[in-house]
Amino acid sequence: MKEYYVSQLRTDDEITEFFLVKDKAIKIGSNGKQYLDMQLGDKSGELFAKKWDIADSELEGIDRIRTGDIIKVKALVTEWNNAKQLRIIRIRHIGPQDEIDKSDFIKAAPEKPEEMYEYIFGIAVSIQDPHFGMITKRALTDNRDRLMYYPAAAKNHHAEYAGLLWHMKRMLMMAQLVCDVYENLNRDLLSAGVILHDMQKLNEMDSDENGTVSSYSFEGEMLGHLIQGVVAIDKLSDELEIPYEKKIMLEHMILSHHYEPEYGSPKRPLFPEAEALHYLDMLDSKMYDMEDILTGVDPGTFSERVRTLDYRKIYKREW
Repeated sequence: MKEYYVSQLRTDDEITEFFLVKDKAIKIGSNGKQYLDMQLGDKSGELFAKKWDIADSELEGIDRIRTGDIIKVKALVTEWNNAKQLRIIRIRHIGPQDEIDKSDFIKAAPEKPEEMYEYIFGIAVSIQDPHFGMITKRALTDNRDRLMYYPAAAKNHHAEYAGLLWHMKRMLMMAQLVCDVYENLNRDLLSAGVILHDMQKLNEMDSDENGTVSSYSFEGEMLGHLIQGVVAIDKLSDELEIPYEKKIMLEHMILSHHYEPEYGSPKRPLFPEAEALHYLDMLDSKMYDMEDILTGVDPGTFSERVRTLDYRKIYKREW
């Protein structure tokens, strides 16, 4: 059983604990010496870890460490750039003598993937427009197996087992409420946009069945899921004979949902459903990040500064 979870670590503690390897690289420091740079995690969160001044004799053992491995480290908890970090003293792979509960290490969405998928598919079935219903049901059916475990990101919001489904489901739940308030919105178009907007993250990232991303795919690096999404919708729309205007509107929703050029969108939303999609996406990602950071914060205190929330410190209420 783990004694120290990421969310419970305190600066200056010396710990000996198991962690899941999220990322690993050998780098060269300003002093010209090699060091090990890692991102480690468990179900409560992630943090960076470093082992300084790596000797050549240590490289063979370090080379055997892979993303997705569980390792045991002895380390000192430090702080850098207002975030906790581990300074590794010793490191080893787990052995047969180690008692490991895998659920301690896999960060997962709070609902079962099958139940989330059933809700999302139910929304697709309820879509009255035959073209939007057809393309969403086809996309969900074709990608069902990977949707059961894929995260919505490598390191940021919903970077967890079945995180993509969790992100999609909560956005769909909010979309139904938004359409009740803003009656000018086309519910079928907005629902289709939510279901399809991040679908190509399945092909942008390479994830194992624990929801851990090891790398980005070649197309993911070169194009990104927005462009991949436009290409996929273009092909599928032609195959399903989706009318031209509807195809272009779906493609625009995917292309514009990041809103700003620096976040990948070459166009800003040009119709109401596309605008609503962007804000639904932003709301869910920000709420996720706030919920996530506050899990390790004591009531009545502030979190550390959060990069994805513009380096704000988030307060946890006492009641």
